[in-house]
Parts: sequence; structure tokens; C-alpha cells
Amino acid sequence: MYQIGVSKKEITPDLKNCGMLGYGQFTNVAKGIESPLYVRVFVIEKDNRKMAFVNAEICFPTQSLKDGVIAQLLLKGKDWDHENVMLTTQHTHSAPGGYTHYFIYNITVPGFQQEILDSYVFGIADAILDAEKNKRAGRIFFEKDTFDEKVDIAFNRSLKPYNANPEVKRKLKKNEWHLGVDRTMKLLRFEGEDGIPIGSINWFGVHTTSISNDNTLISSDNKGYAASYFEKELNSQYQTNQEIITIFAQDTTGDVSPNFIWDKKKKWTRGTFEDDFESAKQHGYFQYEMAKSIFDKSLHGVELKGPIDFINTYSDFSRIKVKPAFANNLKHQRTSMPCLGVSFLEGTKEGPGMPKAVGVFAKGAIATVKLYRKYVYSNFMSYRDKVEMMHTFKNQAPKAAIIEMGTGHVMGTKRVRNLIIPAIADPIIMYFKELDRKGITKNMPWGPQVLPLQFFRIGQMGFLGQPSEITTIAGLRLKNTILPILNDIGIDELMICSYANAYAGYTTTQEEYQLQHYEGGHTLYGKWTLAAFQTEFEQLALEFSKSPFTRFNKEMIDGEEQATPRSFNNDELWTGFKEEKFKIKV
Repeated sequence: MYQIGVSKKEITPDLKNCGMLGYGQFTNVAKGIESPLYVRVFVIEKDNRKMAFVNAEICFPTQSLKDGVIAQLLLKGKDWDHENVMLTTQHTHSAPGGYTHYFIYNITVPGFQQEILDSYVFGIADAILDAEKNKRAGRIFFEKDTFDEKVDIAFNRSLKPYNANPEVKRKLKKNEWHLGVDRTMKLLRFEGEDGIPIGSINWFGVHTTSISNDNTLISSDNKGYAASYFEKELNSQYQTNQEIITIFAQDTTGDVSPNFIWDKKKKWTRGTFEDDFESAKQHGYFQYEMAKSIFDKSLHGVELKGPIDFINTYSDFSRIKVKPAFANNLKHQRTSMPCLGVSFLEGTKEGPGMPKAVGVFAKGAIATVKLYRKYVYSNFMSYRDKVEMMHTFKNQAPKAAIIEMGTGHVMGTKRVRNLIIPAIADPIIMYFKELDRKGITKNMPWGPQVLPLQFFRIGQMGFLGQPSEITTIAGLRLKNTILPILNDIGIDELMICSYANAYAGYTTTQEEYQLQHYEGGHTLYGKWTLAAFQTEFEQLALEFSKSPFTRFNKEMIDGEEQATPRSFNNDELWTGFKEEKFKIKV
């Protein structure tokens, strides 16, 4: 049996009038609480190997958040590190932001908020420690099922890019957007040796955006409601001393929305009801019903048996040389510095952003400035800078790159205060100009370049920690790239765990990227971003397969042969550690 521990802690920040993260709207400010925010943790251990799967009810994880959590655990003297903790989120857009040190994702909060980072860091760290303390012997079962087509659960909000993929043999029509998603929920059931449930984790990809951007109340949204419904049901059914915990995690969710009705008054899509909270509760109830159905029949599913293992690495995604097999057999392709497109600022049908007229003007201005930089300004640059700029233009095309996060350019200039777009055109433009006048934009990184990539293994199942929002087909390609390698070491199923450990925008296929919808505009590292993830995760999977814990074929899974655990070396890993590095209160 495995040793399994669970915990749930509230992490709602005690701070009002702070911007909520997700929609990028200055008016999306927290003025009250509709439902509290929680973090849920599962700790699994076997043969002196342990891992923690964490899911927090916030928008997305950040490097500063993960660093803070690990630092806090190490200060407690525990042998946890970046390798064996997977920090994921369920992606509600109604939770306070400001817990990242990257400039771009703090703009509308506005700014870095120490109290919010502290609230999340300490809550998550305490939950991990609590789950570890409460471990008990148990078993794990896997099962999955698919939502009926009539259930209004998930809709592909970018159907045209989806149809551009060669995997889509029959192009879907507008009224078939519910078919352009993965409608399968996958679930792990954890139960004690006495047969009483410990909890469950399920993966289903859909945006946690039933609540729109005009909201001013903190809420865990549809997945939070689903978890609450399921926990209430299980704890009522089984009278135990320890609370039964359920996690509703994300899968391939990049282009998947819960909203499907056009609201003529608000000019965006919504759920079944005009009251967003009622729509969120209904949507959560649909997810709860499916999870409960799978949970009840999971004892007849696959029981996980075998080793626990994990691996984590960091890759600089601004300069990944992609494998030709993942880049249409083109050689010498690579990613570039991260850039945001105009289509990103314009938003989506469920969360509109920059006015279309401003977007059209911005695209024209960007094209003009780009010509000037290529044929005039480049003559005054160093050879190295010129080559890098030209590569970025080529790699990011056809994106109208309005923000170059790697170099700090906005519409081709570092003097943002002098942008030709007037401040009154859009609040973000006005804020950018004000920050530039104060010199704030020069004192911090604008966005992520180095990303964490992670694998977990529990018996026959693998878990891929993906630090972005990956679209339906992009996730399918990534899974098809990695799973054959893992099959050779006895792993039959692979979970794409989105929003894991850090946040790097979206990941689209190259075909989807060409059409530059919102998702393509927020695919940071250019047209080969997915190819870069395939390249790096393939190498990580090959390295992962060399571990003594992964050299198990299907005959060995029953435990006839055991590997010798490798030891942690936290002292070496954290040499020179200084608590102020993480900017948290200790």
C-alpha cells in the first residue's frame, strides 16, 4: 500500500480593494467574499519516496509562490524541494493577484502585494506539512468517463483555430463547439486500508470563468463549488475522524470555456443564468455529478501499483532549439524572447479587453514601427542585437507583438511614455505610461523566460507538470509525444497537469498560432512554443526513464523487485540560501 495524507487550508487574503487576477481589468477589484479560497494537498509516499500534489483556488502559480513555499518548508527542516512538490491551481479569475514578481501580470492588480503572497505561501506550506503528518496506509484507483454531449459543460471558444489543425478531420460548425474539447474526466480515488475513502483528484479541462470580469467578490468559481459539493457529500456519507478531500484540477483547458450564451446587455458570453454565481454553481454541480459517478465505480477500475518517482528541471524558453520532427521537419528553428500580441489585449468573447478600434490602430502602428526598426534603426545596432531582433520578428510572426517582454519594448520603443496611442484610449496604456515616467518598468523582469518542467509517477500513471494554459489539440500532441517513451517503463496513462509550478501564458499548436486569436496572442515564445515543450519534455522523459525507480516493466509493477531509494541532498541544493531572496515574511 501507499502512505497517503490529505489536508485542506483556507488561504483567502485578508485584504480588500485588491485587483483580482485573470481578466486584466482595473475594475475587477475584490470588495468582499462570496466564497472562501482553499488549498488542497495530497501527499503520497512509498519506499521512502514521497511527493505532494497541491491545488490552490487561485488564478495561476508563479515562480515566486513556489520558491516561497519550498523556502518555508525547508525552514521547517523538512525534506521537500522543487522536485517532489507539484504546485497547481484550479484557475479561478476571482481571487486576488499581486503574488508574482513579473511586471506584466501585476499591471491591473495593481502591483506586487506582499500580504497576498504571504497568505498563499504560508497556507500552502502548512497544508503540505499537515498532510504529511496525517499519512495512513491506503490504495489508489483510476477510472474515467465522458460527459454526455447534451451537458452544457465545455465549449471551444476558438473554433476556427481548432479546425485549422490536421488532427481535426471533420471541421466543426459554430453550433458544434461543444465537440471541440476533451469531454473526458479522469479521476483517482484514494481510500484507506479499512475501505473508507480518503479523497479524490480529478482532471477536467475547462476555464474557471463562469463569473465574469464585472465581479467584485472573491470566489472559487465553478471548480471550487464542485469541490465543496463533493466533499460535503462524501463527509456526510462516511462519518470519519479525518475530512475527505477532493481536488478538481485542470487538464487541457487553453481554448475551453464554460460559457455558451451571448449576453446582449453585457456584450460577452455567459453561462445558463444571468446571475454568474448561479451559473458557476450549476457548472460546478455538473462536474461534481460526474466526479461522484466515476468515484462510485472506480473500485472496479485500475488499481495503481508500483513505484513513486519524480523529476524537475528548468529550461530557458527564449532560446530552445526545437526538434525538426516537431517543427514540420524544418531545421534550425528556435524560440525567441517572450512577446504579447494585440489579440491578447483584445481579450476573448467571455472577457473582452482592449476596444477593437484601438486594436486595429495598434496593429497598423506596430507594422509601421517594425519596418522602421528592420530597415533604419537596425543600422545603428550591434550585430548580435540585430540578429536577435530579426529572429524575434520571424519567430513571432504573424503576431502583432505589442509588448516585447524580454527587452521591455512596447510598440517598438522603451520610452513607453512617448507612445503614439493616447492614454485615454485604454487604461492599460495610461498605466504603462505613468509607470514609465516613474521608472518602475526598468526595475523588474516583465515576464518569465526560464520555466520549470516536471514529471510525477505513481505506479502505472504519469503526471506532466505543464506551466501554461495548453489548448485541446496542443495537449493531445504533447501527450502523444511523451507517452510512448513512458510506456516502455510501465506507465499506461499520462495526465497533463496545467497551471503547474509557474505561469507562461498559453501554448497553442503552430496552426492555431497562425490565426492569432487570443490564445495565439498569449503564446509567448512564438510559433514553435509547443514544439519547444515537446522537445524539452521528450528529453526529460528520456532522462526520467533512466532512474532506478522507473526501470519497472509491467511484470515488475506488482512489487516483485524493488529499487534502492536515492537520497535527497537539500544542503547542496540550497547552499547560499537567504530567506530574503524570496521576499516573504518568516
